[in-house]
Amino acid sequence: MRLVVVTGMSGSGKSTVMKMLEDSGYYCVDNLPVKLIDKFIDLVTENNTELSKVAMGIDSRSDLPFKEVEKTLNQLKKQKIRIEILFLESDDKVLLKRYKETRRLHPLSFDGSVEEGIAKERELLGGIKKLSDYVIDTSNLLTRELKEEIDRIFVEGKQYNSLMVNIVSFGFKNGIPQDADLVFDVRFLPNPFYVDSLKNLTGLDEPVQDYVMGYKEAGEFLDMLENMLRFLIPNYVKEGKYQLVVAIGCTGGHHRSVTLANKLYERLKGGECGITIKHRDVAFGK
Repeated sequence: MRLVVVTGMSGSGKSTVMKMLEDSGYYCVDNLPVKLIDKFIDLVTENNTELSKVAMGIDSRSDLPFKEVEKTLNQLKKQKIRIEILFLESDDKVLLKRYKETRRLHPLSFDGSVEEGIAKERELLGGIKKLSDYVIDTSNLLTRELKEEIDRIFVEGKQYNSLMVNIVSFGFKNGIPQDADLVFDVRFLPNPFYVDSLKNLTGLDEPVQDYVMGYKEAGEFLDMLENMLRFLIPNYVKEGKYQLVVAIGCTGGHHRSVTLANKLYERLKGGECGITIKHRDVAFGK
């Protein structure tokens, strides 16, 4: 029996994850009253049950103070029953944007202030977040990328560390990404913009990639950057970091940064951490 509890910040994607788990063969129950959790678990763990994968969704709108939820889950984890807790996280700015776009009220914003509701909920869920086995930050994840992470953990059963590495290419002329943790400047490489046949292409096109990677400095830079990240990532995991944004920039964010971001992504994907890639400025006017 695999029993997964899905919880986390409102607006971080809990409903979406529950649907993904259901599509993957999990028997899903959402917003189960806390007083019924023990009885439900007894029911699904009986020897004669045919259920092998169960997911329960629990959020801050529970019928009991969330400290009681935390206490109940903590007691269950100490028993012989294998319970895994998945906590979905997201940046405050992203959550606020999502609520504005959907025009919904936050469940804890009794006076209508979404920001205050987010702050209250973050404080309320602090204990259960520490108790969680997996923490996924959905701030920069597409639905497809979130599904890949859910499948990797709960379908394929691969080892997982609660760190999401987001690789972002950008153009310095449009500003450094505000959420960047590590910023690398690749303007030391020759610029394909000044090659007539490459000017209107991007780092997504093979001719540009061949041009950029044709310089030995590009390969040497990638080798050193990969080695540094492979050193940093497990140490960030050990310190409990949930998201790492690696920003690679060139002048316009069309050629060099896109090429090197893609190459770095190819080298790092398939590891123990989740990884995404985003080209912030590649669609901008050339």
